[in-house]
Amino acid sequence: MAVEDTQPLISHLIELRKRLLNSMIAVLVIFLALVYFANDIYQVVSAPLIKHMPLGSTMIATDVASPFFTPIKLTIYVSVFLAAPVILYQIWAFIAPALYKHERKMVMPLLFSSTLLFYIGIAFAYFVVFPLAFGFLTKTAPIGVVVSTDITKYLDFVMSLFMAFGVAFEVPVAIILLCWMGVTTPESLKQKRPYILVGAFVVGMLLTPPDVFSQTLLAVPMYCLFEVGVFFSRFYVGKGRNGDEDDESEPEETRSEKEQ
Repeated sequence: MAVEDTQPLISHLIELRKRLLNSMIAVLVIFLALVYFANDIYQVVSAPLIKHMPLGSTMIATDVASPFFTPIKLTIYVSVFLAAPVILYQIWAFIAPALYKHERKMVMPLLFSSTLLFYIGIAFAYFVVFPLAFGFLTKTAPIGVVVSTDITKYLDFVMSLFMAFGVAFEVPVAIILLCWMGVTTPESLKQKRPYILVGAFVVGMLLTPPDVFSQTLLAVPMYCLFEVGVFFSRFYVGKGRNGDEDDESEPEETRSEKEQ
């Protein structure tokens, strides 16, 4: 009996290893394709800051190995970002057998929309937030202070912003899921609008650098996306998993166990 109980666990672990391996291969393939252009990629990412730096000022490297390793590190990040659809699909393929039929129909659109919103958040940070934030920050330097940012610290700075905006733009998906599972309702969320607005600015303060431009540019889109999520969530209220599903809607794993 104990051996039979361990068989499903072993099969799940084998499947998990397969999905993790596929995700790692996808990241590795993209990385190998991009690593030759590592310096060019870093130049593109650093362009918003370099454009606003004082005439004659350049970025610096305070560590001996950072001119080599920093672009490589950025290329790894870019590879993971570009491989996000493959990684999300592997996650979907792993959990799909445990989902009901109507849940499987729901997951794929959510995976697509969450990936798209994540990329939109990154693009918004690069094309909108960076020019405004760097234009402000480089002009606030005291007289006699030359703005020369270290390339490693700049990478850490922009990656934190990319992640902050990418995750923040997932708000509509999170709201739809909460309403779909019955955790909350659109009516309840509408009543909490003032608190959500304040919370958006608090999140903007925590996730962005200590300047009012970055905080506002994260908080305002978050609140707008909250309204988008509330609007669309009304179509998914109460449609989550319940106890009266028929046999055809049961998870594949459950049906296979019954057939055995």
